[in-house]
Amino acid sequence: MDKKLILAINPGSTSTKFALYNGPEMLLEKTLRHSTKELEGYGNMTDQLPFRYRVIMEALQEQRTDLNEIAAVVGRGGLVNPIESGIYEVNDLMKKHLSEAVNGEHASNLGALLADMIAGPLPDVRAYIVDPVVVDELEPVARLSGHPLISRKSIFHALNQKAVARIYAASVGKEYEDLNLIVAHMGGGISVGAHRRGRVIDVNNALNGDGPYSPERSGGLPAWQLAELCFSGKYTPSDIKSMLAGKGGIVAYLGTNNHQEASGRAEEGDARAALVIEGCSYQTAKEIGSLSAVLAGEVDCIILTGGLAYDNAHVERVSRMVRHIAPLYVYPGEDELKALAFNGYLAISGHISVKEYKG
Repeated sequence: MDKKLILAINPGSTSTKFALYNGPEMLLEKTLRHSTKELEGYGNMTDQLPFRYRVIMEALQEQRTDLNEIAAVVGRGGLVNPIESGIYEVNDLMKKHLSEAVNGEHASNLGALLADMIAGPLPDVRAYIVDPVVVDELEPVARLSGHPLISRKSIFHALNQKAVARIYAASVGKEYEDLNLIVAHMGGGISVGAHRRGRVIDVNNALNGDGPYSPERSGGLPAWQLAELCFSGKYTPSDIKSMLAGKGGIVAYLGTNNHQEASGRAEEGDARAALVIEGCSYQTAKEIGSLSAVLAGEVDCIILTGGLAYDNAHVERVSRMVRHIAPLYVYPGEDELKALAFNGYLAISGHISVKEYKG
């Protein structure tokens, strides 16, 4: 194979990350950050496609990247219909489901669409996704919500949770499938998963109203009060959805989705900021504690990952509340780009089978 480079793309709620890999070697990594003001003019997530595509292509041009050397483009998976873990080639049905947001709006929906836009004009280049946020391994009992009209859904940071879980397992000389782990991905959204011997048997829906609040998501809200807001006549359905994802959590309380800025305000004596930041840590720790019950207390390790894991104060607040459960390890940031690229390399070299998305 003449072409060797894998372009991995990970669009987040407030950033677009991409990297170029040659096999296991990273040649380039970029994080393009987008402010709330920069994104507020877009009505829905797919409206951001031309903007996100442009900033990626401009950054690649600045680095003088030869696009003809790219063998595959791998995007973070979005809210397609629930599927098993693996790598999937982007097809028309997948693009249709993501463009129509059949399972909701999320920045990860842009991953496959951006990959396809970049790969499309290039000869013999395929676009893929890996372990999308809708990987579903829930136990039947975990799907029960409390009312038959509503089922709990598996929507979480599957790619990064699986990646760091495997990294930890390798570091202790064990297989991921032999361990019980609790993994908390803490970023623009926060998902906490119970990994029992290689399967995520329970996890909060980190997108639309479950679990801890985060820099821009409300997490679980008191249902009665939320229902009253819905029928108050003051808010449209779009307003309510924005409260849950995009304009909820820390940004709703403090007017910023930048956790570092909020923490800085707290350190400078802003009592409200200090309380809100503490609340995010508190709710994350509480979610971890609840999943220790799911695993019947048999937890080999608790893993903290994602962007908020860079905040030592946040990590310490969470750790203080949960360290009695199991040893705690911190993997700041995400290994998502590396995981995307590695799976892309395995696919084009024939080491793993590419799956077909059938909806």
